Amino acid sequence: MTANPFFAPSALPYHLPPFEEIAEEHYLPAFERGMAEQLAEVAAISGNPEPPTFDNTIAALERSGRILDRVSTVFFNQVSSDSTPGTREIQKEITPRLAKHSDTIKLDPALFRRIKELHAVRETLADDEAWLLDRYHTDFVRAGAELDDQDKQRLMGLNDELSRLATEFEQNLLADTSAATIVVDDPARLDGVSVEGAAETAKARGLDGKYAISLILPTGQPALSGLTDRELRERLHKAATGRGGTANAGIVTRMARLRAERALLLGYAHHADYVVADQTAPEPQAVTDMLAKLVPAAVANANAEAEALRAEAGFDLEPWDWAFYAEKVRNARFNLDTARMRPYFELDRVLRDGVFYAAGKLYGLTFTDRPDLRGYHPDVRVFEVFEEDGTPLGLFLGDYYARESKRGGAWMNSLVKQSDLLGEKPVVVNNLNIVKPPPGEPALLTFSEVNTMFHEFGHALHALFSDVRFPRVSGTAVPRDFVEYPSQVNEMWAVWPEILANYARHYETGEPMPREMVDRMLEAERFNQGYATVEYLAAALLDWAWHTEGGAAEVSDWESFENHALSQAGLDHPLIPPRYRSTYFAHIWSSGYSAGYYSYIWSEVLDADTVEWFKENGGLRRANGDRFRRELLSKGGSIDPMSAFHTFRGRVPDIAPLLTRRGLS
Repeated sequence: MTANPFFAPSALPYHLPPFEEIAEEHYLPAFERGMAEQLAEVAAISGNPEPPTFDNTIAALERSGRILDRVSTVFFNQVSSDSTPGTREIQKEITPRLAKHSDTIKLDPALFRRIKELHAVRETLADDEAWLLDRYHTDFVRAGAELDDQDKQRLMGLNDELSRLATEFEQNLLADTSAATIVVDDPARLDGVSVEGAAETAKARGLDGKYAISLILPTGQPALSGLTDRELRERLHKAATGRGGTANAGIVTRMARLRAERALLLGYAHHADYVVADQTAPEPQAVTDMLAKLVPAAVANANAEAEALRAEAGFDLEPWDWAFYAEKVRNARFNLDTARMRPYFELDRVLRDGVFYAAGKLYGLTFTDRPDLRGYHPDVRVFEVFEEDGTPLGLFLGDYYARESKRGGAWMNSLVKQSDLLGEKPVVVNNLNIVKPPPGEPALLTFSEVNTMFHEFGHALHALFSDVRFPRVSGTAVPRDFVEYPSQVNEMWAVWPEILANYARHYETGEPMPREMVDRMLEAERFNQGYATVEYLAAALLDWAWHTEGGAAEVSDWESFENHALSQAGLDHPLIPPRYRSTYFAHIWSSGYSAGYYSYIWSEVLDADTVEWFKENGGLRRANGDRFRRELLSKGGSIDPMSAFHTFRGRVPDIAPLLTRRGLS
């Protein structure tokens, strides 16, 4: 084996991982050395004969595990973005070992005694130290540090099985999504979608001479809005909603049961109770009440929309018809053909003249291509980010194209976390799943994909602007029901007139999007919001049902449970399936959002209220950006997030702007 690049800090700028040097053979040895090294460091901390101090206990824990951190960030980024059979096998082996490693540290009684001693006198510490100490104390208690030895052993067994099942779910879903690709022989059947794109997708799968439509993670598939072939729409819809129905059926019911048992062991009523106890929501009932409050108006809006679509179609609709006829009604009502909009949303122009331009106007940032720095895949682009005065801030990596080895959806990862303690600046990556065009052709986006680019870059800014001492609270290390807030705020700039005019230009002529098309697009923003809100609420309440009542007893039939949960919530709409059904709901089974999918709309309350603040204070002004950065984005998880919001906004959040935005008021 060549020298393992994880054993020492990267010599590249900003400690960017040396991807060109990393091979699959390096991962397991690095994980093993990293875990062994951290356990030795923790043993030295817990066995220190000196009385516990912040520096010899908490700061020492923050400094521990450097090799493990380096290999973990790179490995799990690759598993998500560019997996291989080899990395998937490593994932199966290493995930339960990492769960056991974490338990070994957090269930160490000598270490917890030191933390507990310090916690009793935390008022003697500096504010950021006291906050971090409290986070550690909470982490250890929630991990079972106060359980007796027998219960600790049971807890470790639960964590081990859950980690294995989450990996199995993720890998099953990746395989099922790939297998569900729709393959077509006759290009005439693809009327309404890009034949060239379908040919390129098929070619990438070794299906020369055929045409393929690959699936994205949510239930709704982009091609459904354009395909004129109704039978093909039905095939696509059923392929999307059928994923995981066999392979993941037993996994989701088992995971719900295990999570419920773990919550009871730790003193909580159910898994949702356990999750919310460490979020900004005050209690589970507050989440239940908010979601339930939104349902009636959302369903009423959706039913009105359905009537308009039926009138357009002239027959009773099926779920695979909604997007197609919604597009027709949108065109008729707003004279807006979304296919005609795509030439104005070329990927590189959206990135440079939209996303980056907005960050420059609002925060003074500049971005420089770094072709000399390599990403983990040839499609990954690397940019160096600078403050207005030229001070280096960090690195941003953009990985925008879909591929068979990448999981669905869009997300941000931190490859290096900002930390004054470790002297590190941030390195962050955004992942999307835009269909890669044939060579020489432009990547033309839907407006939904444009919005997603701005959203994910909001997460990136949260990490890039982090200005904290300790890695545990860096960047996006905030409660799950708060983390989406800054990214959702950043979506506002996608339609801000000055920004939109700068990037929405025809890829061939450079002509700006016609004013009347812009006006119609903005007018149509609230169109189909009933559908969008119902499909989201159905997924959020499905997640909530699995993690409140779904674990109370063994569920023998996931589909019956799902149908009952949606019926009880008033969301069993015959034309609107949940955004994710249980067997492909990766957010809650393998991506850390269990009992937390509500967080998107919980965060949207803060987001909508903040958008109003920007509008009230002049919008795209440096002073506004600087205030948002200073009072909120830079804080990471180093202070109470709702206190940061209150400092920024000057009051508690108001739900009214959200209700107006979604047409629910």
